[in-house]
Amino acid sequence: MKETNIDWSSLPFGYVKTDYNVRCTFKNGEWGEIVVTDSEEITMHMAATCLHYGQEAFEGLKAFRGKDGKIRVFRTEENGKRLQDSARGIMMEPIPLDLFKKMVLMAVKLNERFVPPYGSGASLYIRPFEIGTSARVGVKPADEYTFIILVTPVGPYFKNGFKPTNFAIMREFDRVAPKGTGRIKVGGNYAASLVAGEKAHDLGFSGVLYLDSKEKKYLDECGAANFFAIKDNTYITPYSESILPSITNKSLTQIAEDLGMKVERRPIEVEELATFEEAGACGTAAVCTPIGEIVDLDNDIKYTLSKDGNPGEMTTKLYTHLRGIQDGEIEDIHGWCDFVE
Repeated sequence: MKETNIDWSSLPFGYVKTDYNVRCTFKNGEWGEIVVTDSEEITMHMAATCLHYGQEAFEGLKAFRGKDGKIRVFRTEENGKRLQDSARGIMMEPIPLDLFKKMVLMAVKLNERFVPPYGSGASLYIRPFEIGTSARVGVKPADEYTFIILVTPVGPYFKNGFKPTNFAIMREFDRVAPKGTGRIKVGGNYAASLVAGEKAHDLGFSGVLYLDSKEKKYLDECGAANFFAIKDNTYITPYSESILPSITNKSLTQIAEDLGMKVERRPIEVEELATFEEAGACGTAAVCTPIGEIVDLDNDIKYTLSKDGNPGEMTTKLYTHLRGIQDGEIEDIHGWCDFVE
């Protein structure tokens, strides 16, 4: 196996060319054979539905090289189920779970030399995505789809790694519409967040803590991640029909219970931020990132959620436990990891 000339310790969260990607096409009512290619290009009709009507959905999961040298992919099936939900939400053909899993493990195996070493803090990011490729001028779903999985080694999503980061509340922007596509993982949700995200970065924040679009009263998502807080040995995370069901959040919820914490998934009013002991942003990219401050720019209110600029005790325990499972240091009692042979 060829070596890679990558400085794993300074790897950003970005795209690095790897050896192969895997693809499969839905045509004439069925999924075809898996194709392996080293091409980074996609050829499609200029009237493809993914370009004109947003028929596009994607996932994000990671592979880790463990302490024992084995490669683990974290929660493959859950990502496959969520991609199926996203596909149904915009009338695309759902990818069968067995095909999804087979292609994920194949993509990792083919690019095994890009799985970062144990202890580097880096991982192999896996990006499965489905696009509508039929030519349409009228607004109508495609009948042909392409499913692709690319992989790339990545470092921490936030530059500082596992250190407190700051977010801003800005009511002038909505993340998604009520009853819209917030609960599925489609590109349009992220396109709608770009202006707000860049404004937050320009002001020195890592991102935006969005409020609900209807009343501007309840916490929604934290940039491209779910929000959670710690109070009285309780793990609290917002509930809303507009929030993407984060698989990392789902995992942390279970870990919190395993550690003897209570769990609450409920609407959280903005003012409750003042009562929390700790808070964080969680997702495949963010992992479990502690939040230092949240600044309500409209009302000039600052909520401090870390002591002396350090991660909170419970956030640290949750992060350590999650990463321990992914790295093979802690027993995977829930069977979350798939091994790449």
